[in-house]
Amino acid sequence: MNKKATPLIGNIVRRLFGRNATEQDTTPSQTDNNAKRRLISEEEHRIPRRNLNDAAMKTAYHLQDEGYEGYLVGGCIRDLLLKKRPKDFDVATDATPEQAHALFRRSRLIGRRFKLLHVRFGRDLIEVATFRASHDSQPKNGDGEHGRQSDSGLILRDNVYGTIEEDALRRDFTVNALYYCPKDHCVYDFANGYNDLLNKTLRMIGNPEARYREDPVRMLRAARFAAKLDFTIEPASETPIPELAYLLKDIAPARLFDEALKIFQSGHGVQSYHQLRKHNLMDPLFGQTNDCIDNPGNYPVEKLVLNALSNTDRRLQQNKSVTPAFLFAALLWYPMQRRMEQLQKEGMHSVPAMHEAANQVIGMQIRQTAIPRRFSTPIREIWELQLRLPRRQGKRAERLVEHPRFRAAYDLLVLRENSGENLDGLAAWWTDYQANNPQSRNTMTRDLGADEQPRKRRRRRRPAKKSGPQSGE
Repeated sequence: MNKKATPLIGNIVRRLFGRNATEQDTTPSQTDNNAKRRLISEEEHRIPRRNLNDAAMKTAYHLQDEGYEGYLVGGCIRDLLLKKRPKDFDVATDATPEQAHALFRRSRLIGRRFKLLHVRFGRDLIEVATFRASHDSQPKNGDGEHGRQSDSGLILRDNVYGTIEEDALRRDFTVNALYYCPKDHCVYDFANGYNDLLNKTLRMIGNPEARYREDPVRMLRAARFAAKLDFTIEPASETPIPELAYLLKDIAPARLFDEALKIFQSGHGVQSYHQLRKHNLMDPLFGQTNDCIDNPGNYPVEKLVLNALSNTDRRLQQNKSVTPAFLFAALLWYPMQRRMEQLQKEGMHSVPAMHEAANQVIGMQIRQTAIPRRFSTPIREIWELQLRLPRRQGKRAERLVEHPRFRAAYDLLVLRENSGENLDGLAAWWTDYQANNPQSRNTMTRDLGADEQPRKRRRRRRPAKKSGPQSGE
């Protein structure tokens, strides 16, 4: 029986003759594509079975029951070996996305550049990927559109399917090319990733420069994994990164926005920032911020960036919510401030200057990382409140506290003051104001200096009534 037989035929045969009638040996060859398999037993790797995701295991088991291969793969196995809790569990199989889709009732196909299957088990979402092969390989169905690369080597479409050995060599880093087999509970290692993991080394599979050209986002992943895992990037994998960082300009801004969130909202934002700066990767993501860091003038730019990232890391460690709007507002604050001051020097008043500067800075940032409108609007509101927070007289303070973006604006104000910006104790005032009762709040607003008292409105003069025509006219 062909292992690619339809599920219906496979089920009938298994009922008549048992499971082994359709099950073929799925042991990987040790000679294909120079990928030598190392089998790491359960006694050696010591991954507790209770830490394996039930939905991922059910997915892999079902694929195997239907005559296909099925393995837990990638970051989940890497993290389990490092005694970390994986965020996601992925499954790899030799079934094509369409074949796998036919096996799972609650599933859907996604992607064109890299076609995947999402399988839903209750609240769990399992990503199922078909084994990929090198782009030098011809698609089995003869469709040349299944794998395409640009002249620079960038992968435009990645749907060339192959074997598990080929798939291992197509992955980015050796520590991500580890496969867990639910059948024998062994880890299959085709790229010496297990030793690299024990040595805390991040090593690109294959020729690093060629692999970065295939997908420049791998450079961002190298920086992120080095920060997250506290690994050292192997020299041959590290050297090409600063020189090839410019290739990221060819990546879709929407994809770079997602990568920026993974980097800075992973709980290791500060370490990730240092990796980005070290490898010249900050400029392709946040060019305006990077320029301000290199040319800070009188602004404490880098201090604010580090404080904002440290604040985000701390909130994530405390299982508190974070929003990209606040982080982007902090990272882009001084680029906006610098542009606003330039517009004011040209004669524009502060409020319209701020709005125009915000439009320009966000517009330029969107060309690098496509910020969705649901985040760009709050960014503007947080910035606008930075101009309103110093005006606390009368009922203004009370109204500001009720603003839906007040808390985020207050947090940015605190970060600015803690970073060394001279705000005359404004953040401390707002801290006390929030802690006090209504009567004390009224006292605080009355005690503000005379220079902060609201200006009296000038009464408009009514135009003099015109007298009637003089007699004799």
